[in-house]
Amino acid sequence: MNLEQVRFNMIEQQIRPWDVLDPAVLELLRVVHREDFVPEAHRAQAFVDTELPLTATRRLLAPRVEARLLQELKLQRHEKVLEIGAATGHLAALIGHLAQRVVALDADAGLAAQARLNLKQAGVLNATVLHLDGAAGLAGEAPFDAILLSGSVAAVPQALLDQLKPGGRLVAIVGSEPVMRAVRITRDDDGSFRSTELFDTVADRLPGFAEAPAFSF
Repeated sequence: MNLEQVRFNMIEQQIRPWDVLDPAVLELLRVVHREDFVPEAHRAQAFVDTELPLTATRRLLAPRVEARLLQELKLQRHEKVLEIGAATGHLAALIGHLAQRVVALDADAGLAAQARLNLKQAGVLNATVLHLDGAAGLAGEAPFDAILLSGSVAAVPQALLDQLKPGGRLVAIVGSEPVMRAVRITRDDDGSFRSTELFDTVADRLPGFAEAPAFSF
């Protein structure tokens, strides 16, 4: 398999048509090798437009969804980011190249350990992975410039929004099957929040989050 050709095809045929047009994000997808963050049993499918199984209840997001979520964070180099749902560390690696620091949380101890190893092997030195479910965020490290939920939730807890800096953004996939939508919530300087609907998609639930609405728009 010509990995570079397959990677090129993934970017040009799956990701760019999904309105991922930020040159920095597209370049990162060439530099950070997705296959290095995919379990060995599924490595041949690393570039396929599908979610890949990680555990009995968790799957790695499809490449186009990862890329679009990353783009919608609108990261800058000086920013500190919280990711909830580290999985194998791929998104944390991408974030680490765009931001100053990323802290990634995962409720699954095995996935958290694998993410740490993958990030170390990839030479990503500004990413920390902790074994936590993340529903309460990480108050000890707050406030954050950006928060990414790398999976779906029924609603975004207020506790997470309160950990955003003024001007900070939270991106999450919100709702219940069959209707889920990626949204970006921005904290304004006066402490209020505004939500922007981004795109429709479906993703596995992040563990530890309540099904009953904790915050409504």
